[in-house]
Amino acid sequence: MTHRRAVVLMILVTLMWSIAGVVTRHLDAARSFEVNFWRSLFNAMGLLTALVAMRGPMFWRSLAQARWPVWVSSVCWGTMYTAFMIALTLTTVANVLVTLAIGPLVTALFARLFLRHRLPLRTWLAIALGCAGIAWMFGNEAAAGVSLTGTLVALAVPLAAAVNWTLLQSVSSRKTSAESGPLPDMLPAILVGALLSAFATLPLAWPLQASTHDLGLLAILGVVQLAIPCLLVVRLSRELPAAEIALLGLLEVLFGVTWAWLGAGEQPSSATLTGGAMVIGALILNEMIELRQRRRTFASQQA
Repeated sequence: MTHRRAVVLMILVTLMWSIAGVVTRHLDAARSFEVNFWRSLFNAMGLLTALVAMRGPMFWRSLAQARWPVWVSSVCWGTMYTAFMIALTLTTVANVLVTLAIGPLVTALFARLFLRHRLPLRTWLAIALGCAGIAWMFGNEAAAGVSLTGTLVALAVPLAAAVNWTLLQSVSSRKTSAESGPLPDMLPAILVGALLSAFATLPLAWPLQASTHDLGLLAILGVVQLAIPCLLVVRLSRELPAAEIALLGLLEVLFGVTWAWLGAGEQPSSATLTGGAMVIGALILNEMIELRQRRRTFASQQA
């Protein structure tokens, strides 16, 4: 897979991730923990169907023989699923997505500390500019009296995501050997994480009150907003550095705020638009420099 194709697919992933807020705002009766339960359950059903189709009987064997990275990644996925959806029920879509956007900085730091990755200066500058935009947005939201509880819950998502992306990067960079054995299949971790999220919130969601309309929307969230993009991002972890995945993930902020504005009437403030422009600028600058460097490298190799 070329780097350009990997970037395009990662943008598609963020586009699918970004529909959660606007879809949630159109639910009739399902609230809080019940929303998370149904979304995670439909996610698990979609993942199970896809993984069995992809792996066949080998899927069950790989799950039974899963090593510790799979289980750690499962906990990370479960935390991300649960904290994100609960935070959406406690505060605005914009505030949740803005909080999530500290992920690239945390991921870059984890990759530097645990994987010894030397990040190029352009990536650090892009992260700094993106985080400055997020800080601008967050400061204005906080001044407006946005729920601190929702923000604190949302903070669990970028922390778990940073651990997950760093772990996936570590696994994908290993080499198979007689001592270490084959690389672990990390795809089952997405399914286990969805099951953990569903079972953890079922007692808190009872009694269930979702209408047929709600179940249809939650099925869309489970399959389109979670199952498909999460499978894609695990594959893309082989092609893109953890920091770049997290940086491109910032697009979810802009897509999500736009969807909530157009589809649910949650109009973003001028501060949100300004901060979002800074994030977009950071992404475009980083990817343009990366593309130019790759073209120069290719040209020198051809020469």
